[in-house]
Amino acid sequence: MSIDLTKESAYADKTPYELWQQSEAIPVYQGLGLEDLRTVSLGPWKRKGAMGAFINMLGAGRSCDAYVCEIAAKSQTLVEHYLFEELIYVVKGRGATTVWQEGGRKQTFEWQEGSMFSPPLNTWRQHFNAQGDEPARFVALTDAPVMINRFRNLEFVFNNTFIFSDRFGGEDGYFSGKGKEVQSHRTWDSNFIADVPGFRLMEHSARGQGAKGILLHLSANTISAHIEEYPVGTYPRAHWHGPGAHILILTGEGYSFMWEQGKKRTRIDWKPGSLFVPPAKWFHQHFNPGREPARYLALKPWGFTYQVEDLVKTLEVEAAGGTQIDYQDQDPEIHETFVQECLKRGVEVRLKF
Repeated sequence: MSIDLTKESAYADKTPYELWQQSEAIPVYQGLGLEDLRTVSLGPWKRKGAMGAFINMLGAGRSCDAYVCEIAAKSQTLVEHYLFEELIYVVKGRGATTVWQEGGRKQTFEWQEGSMFSPPLNTWRQHFNAQGDEPARFVALTDAPVMINRFRNLEFVFNNTFIFSDRFGGEDGYFSGKGKEVQSHRTWDSNFIADVPGFRLMEHSARGQGAKGILLHLSANTISAHIEEYPVGTYPRAHWHGPGAHILILTGEGYSFMWEQGKKRTRIDWKPGSLFVPPAKWFHQHFNPGREPARYLALKPWGFTYQVEDLVKTLEVEAAGGTQIDYQDQDPEIHETFVQECLKRGVEVRLKF
């Protein structure tokens, strides 16, 4: 690595992660969200041998970051490994990924648009575009900011030889897509999900009327994801939590409100491919006035399989000690706006409270 993060004078004005990011010389997107990950502009990324851009939304709060990577037709990324976790969702295209431990057997699996996987920590990996005429693009959530800021040594983070054999031993079928349901916390535990937009969900009424959802835990990593879906003419209760949940819209068209308690609401209009990140302790609420169910994928720097975070009770209403605002306690203007949005589209309001 060309930048020395061990000298205190090197990061007087920027964090070690920000200095490393600057040295990567690719676009950096900031703010509250992006309109469409499928079309956002990228730049040449020497380290990966592909095109890329960083996503550093305000809501990440230095707990995580995201990046977009695009592989040219008939091409592949460079081989690499690193000491931070990542969770990958394929935005468009199809291809394959090979994962292995140093000196171990290689495991190769195929993916397509809508697939999600998470290479085990510090494993070697390489991604291939199987298409001959179109680029393949994916978005990845990582905890690189935490790891780079903590160790301040890029050689340690990117060239560490330690093998986490307790997470991955090169076993056959590791990325087969098989999994198991953990009923105690509505989790699907797997290493590869072929089709997130079509994945079967469970009833999730604690979040909102008619809601469905499931938590996703992959590859024995700490970072995780969850899917939620809301019927036409409905919306969930507003709630808040910690930083870092990157919300990617999979189906439907609608809008969300995000706001700090006691302050003006910010509106985010979304469609498939939109990404936004609610900042820590900001209330957020998602509305489906469209003509089809609205489904989103939330990529998060925390999970429920390993209790390593001080998690708030996001499924409980405020009266019960949680962080949700019950329907009858919300600002009446919120529902009035939703009614008008449904009227514009000729959609029946199905939410009752």
